[in-house]
Formats: sequence, C-alpha cells, structure tokens
Amino acid sequence: MKVSVLAFDLADNATGRAELLARLLRPRYEVEVVGPQFGPARWRPAQGGPVTYRAVRAGRYPAFAARVPELLRLVDGDLILASKPRPTSFGLGLLARARRRRPLVLDIDDWELGFFYRGGAWGTLGRAVNLADPNGLAATWLMERLVRRADALTVASRFLERRFGGTFLTHVRDTEAWDPARWPAAEARARLGVGERRVVMFLGTPRGHKGVEDLAEAVRALGAGVVLVLVGVDPASPRARRWADLPHVRCVGEVPFDDVPGYLAAADVVAVPQRDTSDTVGQVPAKLFDAMALARPIVSTRVSMIPEILEGCGVVVEPGDPPALAVALARLLHDPAGAAELGRRARERCEARYSFRAARAVLYPLLDRLARP
Repeated sequence: MKVSVLAFDLADNATGRAELLARLLRPRYEVEVVGPQFGPARWRPAQGGPVTYRAVRAGRYPAFAARVPELLRLVDGDLILASKPRPTSFGLGLLARARRRRPLVLDIDDWELGFFYRGGAWGTLGRAVNLADPNGLAATWLMERLVRRADALTVASRFLERRFGGTFLTHVRDTEAWDPARWPAAEARARLGVGERRVVMFLGTPRGHKGVEDLAEAVRALGAGVVLVLVGVDPASPRARRWADLPHVRCVGEVPFDDVPGYLAAADVVAVPQRDTSDTVGQVPAKLFDAMALARPIVSTRVSMIPEILEGCGVVVEPGDPPALAVALARLLHDPAGAAELGRRARERCEARYSFRAARAVLYPLLDRLARP
C-alpha cells in the first residue's frame, strides 16, 4: 500500500511533522511526502534523509489556483495522510479523495487557528482579510470546521484531543538511532568549539512564542562560564544578527534531522522555554523528545501538556519568567549527577511512551483498518 503524506508547505518548518509521519510509516508502507513549496527550497532539516519528497512550486492566489491540478496528481497513494488542517494539505486531501475514493487521515499537531489569534483583534482582522494567502485565516477556519470529514483523526496534544477527539499520537523519536552511546559529548563539544564552558542548548526555529528571548536573558545571568547554543537559527535573520553580538550566545544554522544528535550531545542542559500564548496552548514542542531520546536533562515551562511529559524526569517552571528559568538552569548545571539522573529517566520515559515503537503500535493498526476493503 502506498501512503501520500500531504504537507501544507515544504519550505516551512511544519514539514517536520510530515517527515516524522513518513519515517514512522516507511518500514511497512511505500511512502511519499508531497505538497506545495512556497519558498525557494525545501526546509533544510528535511533534506538529504531517507524520505522521498515531491513538490510543486507555489505562490499566492490567483496564481495558486493554477497549481492545484498538478498538486492533486501528486496525491496518488492508496491512502492519504494530511498533516495539519490547512487548505494546502487537508483541503487538497479532501479534493483528492473526491476525485478518487480512498481513506483520508488528518493528523493535527498544532492548533492552527491559534497562530492567527496572536496580536489581538486588529492583527486577527488583518489576517482575516488577507485572502491572497492560500493558507490564510478564513480558509484555515473553514478547514477546522471540516475536520470531521476525515475518515480518521490523530492528534498530538491533550488540548487537541479535547477539541477534536481522535487518536492520541504525540511527537516521538527513534530511540534506537538516538542512543546516547552513539553520540560522544566530547566530539559534539569540539564541533561547537565551546571549550570548558557549560552548554545550555535550544533547538528549533526561534519564534517569539518559543521563549528564546527569555532564555537568553536567563543564561546571561549565569555568568561567563555558561554559553547558550541556539541550533536551528537562520544566520541571516535579524534575531541571529542580534544574538551573534552577545558574548554568551552561539548560533548554529539549521541542520538535517539525522545530524541533530551530533550537536545535542554537547548540551549540559536543554531548554524548551515555551511562552503561554495562543500559539502554544495546543502545542507539544518536538524538541522535548530530541532531548529525552538522547538522555539530556531538560528545563521547560508549564505550558500545554509539558508538565505531563516531564513529570519526574525534567524541571518545569512558570512561562515568561527569566529569573525562575535561570535558577532552574543553575541548579542542574551545579549538580551534574542529579542532571544525569534526570536525563536517564527522561530517556526511559521516551523509550516507553514516545518512541517509534510506541507510535507504530498506534498508527499501523489504524491505517491497516482503514485500508481494508
């Protein structure tokens, strides 16, 4: 059986969820990730890996309408798995199913409307009238109204489970490939050139709701012996240029998925300082599971279901509180044995609940049941 995984923009970091779904499915099914690409290149972390991609270069309306037939031709699987309730993933999936009947599964890993509601009423109004965007607010609102048209739903957080129902399938990691024994810390530290300094690391695209500004302030308070390493920062971005001037911050560009452990192994502590916003209420940061799989101690914030995930195996502080974040980081940096024990328990939790094996035990039976004639 062939599965077409539909991503709403192959140039965007949301491709990460589509990549994960494809990797989960590859041992049992033929899989391709397909969809529009609104930027000049596929999102860099998804380049060079084992997943097959097919894309159509796309832009805004009205030109986007001419691309729809070409996009629908790419959706040639026996089963469609749409990543996110967006018009250019789930919407295309509904059209593809209407042309040729086959099961359509919708995977929801974020509350997409929450991204539009940041900035208050005027910002929301501005986004609502931007009708040239194929994934604009009005069209995304419609997709949320149509989620029940899917033959099955999978959801990645408790908030999404309460809002939409469906089968719970949070982010996971390949704990075999991410075995800490395979990724020596000394090699990772040498690659980063951090010397004897302790390393606090943030992984991912540093958008405002992810709290990186809070983290930079917290690490500055820890003194010259600690460096904040940001992995996944576009070096040409204004944020990166600003952080590059700070002596306690080191910026590293986007790296392929399979290279992430080679950087993450250098971390004495991994920080995931989510802010409490409409962007994050339904979100579970995928980078939690990177750190858990590699047995890194974690400091995060009391947002969404993060406390549930890290209960007994991580440190959680209130969001938007740099002093509290600094205290938690300092406590782990000054107690390497305690930090290592937290990391060990985090990996144990990841293997039991958030591994490829655990996810496949949920996903395979769901797809096999839908595929039966």
